[in-house]
Amino acid sequence: MRLQGKVAIVTGGGSGIGQGIAKRLGCEGARVIINYRGSEAGAHETRRAIEACGGVGEVVRADVTKMDDLRRLVDTAWEKFGSADILVNNAGMEKRSDFWDTPEEEYDQQMAVNLRGPFFLTQAFVRRLRSAKKPGRIINISSVHEDMAFPGFTAYCCSKGGLRMMMHNLTVELGPLGITINNIAPGAIVTPINKALLEDKPKLEALLQKIPLGRLGTTDDVAGMVAWLASDEASYVTGGTFLIDGGLMRDYHEQ
Repeated sequence: MRLQGKVAIVTGGGSGIGQGIAKRLGCEGARVIINYRGSEAGAHETRRAIEACGGVGEVVRADVTKMDDLRRLVDTAWEKFGSADILVNNAGMEKRSDFWDTPEEEYDQQMAVNLRGPFFLTQAFVRRLRSAKKPGRIINISSVHEDMAFPGFTAYCCSKGGLRMMMHNLTVELGPLGITINNIAPGAIVTPINKALLEDKPKLEALLQKIPLGRLGTTDDVAGMVAWLASDEASYVTGGTFLIDGGLMRDYHEQ
Protein backbone atom coordinates (compact mmCIF):
# COMPACT_ATOMS: atom_id res chain seq x y z
CA MET A 1 0.00 0.00 0.00
CA ARG A 2 2.74 2.45 -0.98
CA LEU A 3 0.20 5.16 -1.91
CA GLN A 4 -1.72 5.01 1.35
CA GLY A 5 -3.06 8.47 2.25
CA LYS A 6 -2.51 9.90 -1.23
CA VAL A 7 -5.18 11.31 -3.53
CA ALA A 8 -4.97 10.81 -7.29
CA ILE A 9 -6.82 12.32 -10.24
CA VAL A 10 -6.91 10.11 -13.35
CA THR A 11 -8.41 11.41 -16.59
CA GLY A 12 -10.02 8.94 -18.97
CA GLY A 13 -10.42 6.46 -16.12
CA GLY A 14 -13.43 4.68 -17.58
CA SER A 15 -11.66 2.47 -20.11
CA GLY A 16 -8.38 1.17 -21.43
CA ILE A 17 -5.11 2.38 -19.98
CA GLY A 18 -6.79 4.97 -17.75
CA GLN A 19 -9.01 2.34 -16.18
CA GLY A 20 -6.01 0.13 -15.49
CA ILE A 21 -4.12 3.03 -13.91
CA ALA A 22 -7.01 4.13 -11.70
CA LYS A 23 -7.54 0.57 -10.45
CA ARG A 24 -3.85 0.12 -9.67
CA LEU A 25 -3.52 3.40 -7.80
CA GLY A 26 -6.67 2.65 -5.82
CA CYS A 27 -5.46 -0.81 -4.89
CA GLU A 28 -2.11 0.72 -3.85
CA GLY A 29 -3.98 2.81 -1.26
CA ALA A 30 -4.73 6.08 -3.07
CA ARG A 31 -8.17 7.62 -3.06
CA VAL A 32 -8.94 8.16 -6.74
CA ILE A 33 -10.91 10.73 -8.68
CA ILE A 34 -12.01 8.73 -11.71
CA ASN A 35 -12.67 11.09 -14.59
CA TYR A 36 -14.64 10.12 -17.67
CA ARG A 37 -16.41 11.88 -20.50
CA GLY A 38 -18.34 9.21 -22.42
CA SER A 39 -17.71 5.91 -20.62
CA GLU A 40 -19.89 6.31 -17.51
CA ALA A 41 -20.49 2.58 -17.08
CA GLY A 42 -16.77 1.95 -17.37
CA ALA A 43 -15.97 4.63 -14.78
CA HIS A 44 -18.34 3.01 -12.27
CA GLU A 45 -16.79 -0.36 -13.06
CA THR A 46 -13.42 1.18 -12.18
CA ARG A 47 -14.81 2.50 -8.90
CA ARG A 48 -16.24 -0.91 -7.98
CA ALA A 49 -12.89 -2.58 -8.71
CA ILE A 50 -11.12 -0.08 -6.44
CA GLU A 51 -13.67 -0.65 -3.68
CA ALA A 52 -13.27 -4.42 -4.06
CA CYS A 53 -9.62 -4.13 -3.01
CA GLY A 54 -10.47 -1.86 -0.09
CA GLY A 55 -9.93 1.49 -1.81
CA VAL A 56 -12.05 4.57 -2.40
CA GLY A 57 -13.04 6.03 -5.77
CA GLU A 58 -15.11 9.03 -6.80
CA VAL A 59 -16.52 9.22 -10.34
CA VAL A 60 -16.51 12.66 -11.98
CA ARG A 61 -17.70 13.46 -15.49
CA ALA A 62 -15.58 16.20 -17.06
CA ASP A 63 -14.51 17.16 -20.57
CA VAL A 64 -10.78 17.91 -20.57
CA THR A 65 -11.25 20.39 -23.42
CA LYS A 66 -13.44 22.68 -21.25
CA MET A 67 -11.86 25.01 -18.72
CA ASP A 68 -14.76 24.95 -16.25
CA ASP A 69 -14.72 21.15 -16.26
CA LEU A 70 -10.96 21.05 -15.63
CA ARG A 71 -11.22 23.36 -12.64
CA ARG A 72 -14.18 21.42 -11.27
CA LEU A 73 -12.23 18.17 -11.58
CA VAL A 74 -9.41 19.50 -9.41
CA ASP A 75 -11.79 21.23 -6.99
CA THR A 76 -13.67 17.96 -6.49
CA ALA A 77 -10.53 16.26 -5.20
CA TRP A 78 -10.10 18.95 -2.54
CA GLU A 79 -13.80 18.98 -1.66
CA LYS A 80 -14.14 15.19 -1.36
CA PHE A 81 -10.73 14.22 -0.03
CA GLY A 82 -9.17 17.43 1.30
CA SER A 83 -6.32 17.60 -1.23
CA ALA A 84 -4.71 15.92 -4.21
CA ASP A 85 -1.17 14.60 -4.59
CA ILE A 86 -1.07 12.86 -7.97
CA LEU A 87 -2.32 13.90 -11.39
CA VAL A 88 -2.38 11.42 -14.27
CA ASN A 89 -3.08 13.08 -17.62
CA ASN A 90 -4.28 10.00 -19.48
CA ALA A 91 -7.27 11.08 -21.61
CA GLY A 92 -6.31 11.08 -25.28
CA MET A 93 -7.46 10.45 -28.81
CA GLU A 94 -6.07 9.80 -32.27
CA LYS A 95 -7.50 9.94 -35.77
CA ARG A 96 -5.94 8.68 -38.95
CA SER A 97 -5.75 10.93 -42.01
CA ASP A 98 -3.12 11.76 -44.57
CA PHE A 99 -1.51 15.11 -43.86
CA TRP A 100 -2.90 16.70 -47.03
CA ASP A 101 -6.44 15.60 -46.15
CA THR A 102 -6.48 16.46 -42.42
CA PRO A 103 -9.36 18.88 -41.71
CA GLU A 104 -8.92 21.78 -39.32
CA GLU A 105 -11.52 20.51 -36.87
CA GLU A 106 -9.81 17.11 -36.62
CA TYR A 107 -6.45 18.76 -35.91
CA ASP A 108 -8.01 21.08 -33.32
CA GLN A 109 -9.81 18.22 -31.57
CA GLN A 110 -6.67 16.13 -31.13
CA MET A 111 -4.63 19.08 -29.90
CA ALA A 112 -7.40 20.06 -27.48
CA VAL A 113 -7.66 16.61 -25.89
CA ASN A 114 -4.01 15.54 -26.02
CA LEU A 115 -2.17 18.79 -25.27
CA ARG A 116 -4.41 21.70 -24.30
CA GLY A 117 -6.31 19.58 -21.77
CA PRO A 118 -3.17 18.35 -19.96
CA PHE A 119 -1.69 21.87 -20.04
CA PHE A 120 -4.60 23.56 -18.30
CA LEU A 121 -5.51 20.67 -16.00
CA THR A 122 -1.90 20.60 -14.83
CA GLN A 123 -2.07 24.36 -14.34
CA ALA A 124 -5.18 24.06 -12.16
CA PHE A 125 -3.58 21.21 -10.18
CA VAL A 126 -0.32 23.12 -9.63
CA ARG A 127 -2.13 26.26 -8.50
CA ARG A 128 -3.83 24.31 -5.73
CA LEU A 129 -0.54 22.67 -4.72
CA ARG A 130 1.24 26.06 -4.60
CA SER A 131 -1.49 27.56 -2.45
CA ALA A 132 -1.30 24.63 -0.06
CA LYS A 133 2.53 24.54 -0.20
CA LYS A 134 2.35 20.84 -1.07
CA PRO A 135 4.62 18.71 -3.27
CA GLY A 136 3.05 16.56 -5.96
CA ARG A 137 3.42 14.13 -8.83
CA ILE A 138 2.35 14.71 -12.43
CA ILE A 139 2.39 11.79 -14.86
CA ASN A 140 1.45 12.25 -18.51
CA ILE A 141 0.44 9.25 -20.60
CA SER A 142 2.10 10.20 -23.84
CA SER A 143 3.09 7.78 -26.62
CA VAL A 144 6.14 6.43 -28.40
CA HIS A 145 4.93 8.87 -31.06
CA GLU A 146 6.05 11.83 -29.00
CA ASP A 147 9.33 11.00 -30.76
CA MET A 148 8.68 8.31 -33.37
CA ALA A 149 7.18 9.03 -36.78
CA PHE A 150 3.68 7.66 -37.42
CA PRO A 151 2.66 8.31 -41.03
CA GLY A 152 -1.02 9.16 -41.33
CA PHE A 153 -1.18 10.50 -37.77
CA THR A 154 0.72 13.78 -38.01
CA ALA A 155 -1.71 15.79 -35.87
CA TYR A 156 -1.56 13.13 -33.16
CA CYS A 157 2.24 13.09 -33.23
CA CYS A 158 2.33 16.89 -32.98
CA SER A 159 0.17 16.77 -29.85
CA LYS A 160 2.35 14.14 -28.19
CA GLY A 161 5.55 15.93 -29.17
CA GLY A 162 4.12 19.05 -27.57
CA LEU A 163 3.34 17.06 -24.42
CA ARG A 164 6.98 15.99 -24.24
CA MET A 165 8.20 19.59 -24.47
CA MET A 166 5.67 20.69 -21.87
CA MET A 167 7.06 18.04 -19.52
CA HIS A 168 10.64 19.18 -20.14
CA ASN A 169 9.79 22.81 -19.39
CA LEU A 170 7.73 22.04 -16.30
CA THR A 171 10.52 19.89 -14.91
CA VAL A 172 12.47 23.13 -14.47
CA GLU A 173 9.56 25.36 -13.45
CA LEU A 174 7.97 22.98 -10.95
CA GLY A 175 11.05 21.39 -9.44
CA PRO A 176 11.58 24.18 -6.89
CA LEU A 177 8.00 23.56 -5.69
CA GLY A 178 8.73 19.91 -4.99
CA ILE A 179 6.56 18.80 -7.91
CA THR A 180 7.85 16.09 -10.23
CA ILE A 181 6.63 15.52 -13.77
CA ASN A 182 7.30 12.60 -16.10
CA ASN A 183 5.89 11.10 -19.27
CA ILE A 184 5.10 7.47 -19.92
CA ALA A 185 5.24 6.50 -23.59
CA PRO A 186 3.29 3.31 -24.33
CA GLY A 187 3.75 1.44 -27.56
CA ALA A 188 1.22 -1.13 -28.74
CA ILE A 189 -1.05 -1.91 -25.78
CA VAL A 190 -4.04 -4.28 -25.63
CA THR A 191 -7.04 -1.97 -25.16
CA PRO A 192 -10.54 -1.71 -26.66
CA ILE A 193 -9.30 0.99 -29.05
CA ASN A 194 -7.09 -1.66 -30.70
CA LYS A 195 -9.94 -4.13 -31.26
CA ALA A 196 -9.64 -3.95 -35.05
CA LEU A 197 -5.90 -4.63 -34.89
CA LEU A 198 -6.33 -7.56 -32.53
CA GLU A 199 -8.83 -9.14 -34.91
CA ASP A 200 -6.66 -8.59 -38.01
CA LYS A 201 -4.21 -11.49 -37.65
CA PRO A 202 -1.87 -10.59 -40.57
CA LYS A 203 -1.55 -6.97 -39.40
CA LEU A 204 -1.09 -8.06 -35.79
CA GLU A 205 1.62 -10.54 -36.76
CA ALA A 206 3.44 -7.89 -38.80
CA LEU A 207 3.43 -5.59 -35.78
CA LEU A 208 4.64 -8.28 -33.40
CA GLN A 209 7.62 -8.88 -35.66
CA LYS A 210 8.67 -5.26 -34.99
CA ILE A 211 8.53 -5.69 -31.21
CA PRO A 212 11.68 -7.33 -29.78
CA LEU A 213 9.76 -8.81 -26.83
CA GLY A 214 7.31 -10.35 -29.30
CA ARG A 215 4.07 -9.35 -27.59
CA LEU A 216 1.71 -6.44 -27.08
CA GLY A 217 1.78 -4.59 -23.79
CA THR A 218 -1.02 -4.64 -21.23
CA THR A 219 -2.64 -1.93 -19.19
CA ASP A 220 -0.97 -3.51 -16.15
CA ASP A 221 2.44 -2.85 -17.73
CA VAL A 222 1.62 0.86 -17.90
CA ALA A 223 -0.14 1.05 -14.54
CA GLY A 224 2.83 -0.46 -12.75
CA MET A 225 5.11 2.32 -13.96
CA VAL A 226 2.53 4.96 -13.00
CA ALA A 227 2.28 3.56 -9.48
CA TRP A 228 6.06 3.67 -9.08
CA LEU A 229 6.38 7.23 -10.39
CA ALA A 230 3.57 8.29 -8.06
CA SER A 231 5.26 6.75 -5.03
CA ASP A 232 7.94 8.01 -2.66
CA GLU A 233 10.34 5.56 -4.31
CA ALA A 234 10.47 7.92 -7.29
CA SER A 235 10.81 11.16 -5.34
CA TYR A 236 14.04 12.07 -7.17
CA VAL A 237 12.77 11.12 -10.64
CA THR A 238 11.60 13.97 -12.85
CA GLY A 239 11.90 15.16 -16.43
CA GLY A 240 11.94 11.78 -18.15
CA THR A 241 9.98 9.77 -20.66
CA PHE A 242 9.62 6.11 -19.75
CA LEU A 243 9.05 3.75 -22.68
CA ILE A 244 6.58 0.90 -22.21
CA ASP A 245 6.91 -0.54 -25.71
CA GLY A 246 8.65 -3.93 -25.59
CA GLY A 247 11.59 -2.43 -27.46
CA LEU A 248 9.51 -1.22 -30.43
CA MET A 249 11.29 2.12 -30.76
CA ARG A 250 14.71 0.49 -30.89
CA ASP A 251 13.88 -1.65 -33.92
CA TYR A 252 11.12 0.27 -35.67
CA HIS A 253 10.96 0.46 -39.44
CA GLU A 254 8.24 1.12 -41.98
CA GLN A 255 7.20 -1.66 -44.35
